[in-house]
Amino acid sequence: MSAAWGSEQGTHLLLVANETVGERALLDAIADRGDHIHVTVVCPVNQPRRGYVVYADTRRASAQRRLDRALAYLRRAGISADGYVVDGDPVACVRDALAQLEPPVDAILVSTHPREKSGWLRRNVVERIRAAAGGVPVEHLVPREDGSEPANVLVIANETVLGEPLLEKIRERARRSPAAFLIVSPQTDPGVGAHPEAERRLKRALAQLRGEGIEAHGQIAHPDPFSAAMEAVHDERVDEIIVSTFEPLRSGWLRRDLVERLRAETGLPVEHVVVATPVGVAS
Repeated sequence: MSAAWGSEQGTHLLLVANETVGERALLDAIADRGDHIHVTVVCPVNQPRRGYVVYADTRRASAQRRLDRALAYLRRAGISADGYVVDGDPVACVRDALAQLEPPVDAILVSTHPREKSGWLRRNVVERIRAAAGGVPVEHLVPREDGSEPANVLVIANETVLGEPLLEKIRERARRSPAAFLIVSPQTDPGVGAHPEAERRLKRALAQLRGEGIEAHGQIAHPDPFSAAMEAVHDERVDEIIVSTFEPLRSGWLRRDLVERLRAETGLPVEHVVVATPVGVAS
């Protein structure tokens, strides 16, 4: 990883951001820092702490699109800029950047959502970056939100993930305003390593939604739906939750009061969708 940006000496800024990287308030604040700066943008892609990502490239592709828009905006403003989408913990990404970038980084800018929405702040990422920076100044930026960023909608569903009521609820939400969907399917049996049926259902749901132009990605996760949902809320920004279950007499999730527990614990809007019968997939 290198960032050669000409022979004229200037200030080299390292911007660390993911979901906020394309927000205009952040980019304007950087452009206002004056001439003779070069910005290297490192865009870490969060990975779940448990389970695995289905269609893992979708999360990276979304981050790459945001990064491309940010770089184009900075360059139109006359700012020299380049950047990278990288996998892994943002602190490790900063360590790697400091070790490899040339010319050396003069300052680090870390951009996050406000505390109530930021998974990075819940994991003390900014303070951990300061500890790893080795004397390089670190500034924390929280760009003013203007409502232009898509909402992040968490969907909790397993056997009902292909049910038409759930798919139509996702379509309706996507029509209402820009939104990106993370579908978490709690695994049925924690003692079994492979979950081919759950994976096939999830892949088919994602393929159908993406074929309709809806941004969606997903993962097989912790078998307890409440734990799976809370891990997702902890790991990344979640603005709304949709829970899909069978009807009350068939749903163990409802017998465990999943919907009300999520409302009470997260403080987020939680919608409940009932699917009458499971939809299978061919092998």
